[in-house]
Amino acid sequence: MSLGIMEIVCICIVVLIIWGPKKLPELARALGKAKSEYKKAASAVEQETKDLLEEESVGQTEVDAKKSETSVPGPDLAKRDN
Repeated sequence: MSLGIMEIVCICIVVLIIWGPKKLPELARALGKAKSEYKKAASAVEQETKDLLEEESVGQTEVDAKKSETSVPGPDLAKRDN
């Protein structure tokens, strides 16, 4: 979805009519802060997800290592040892 020049101009005119020129800087500042907070939150969620996936993969590796250390040889391996 792409906005053309005419759509952007119409949106700007409507915004000017509704909020007026005195409120426009306040509105822009509030939108900028909201965008900044959204980016921070998205970044935090992304980092948390990466950390959890990393912990899970490390934990799974440790579980696999313990299983291989404590595994009992199967019937084929036990026969070969005798």
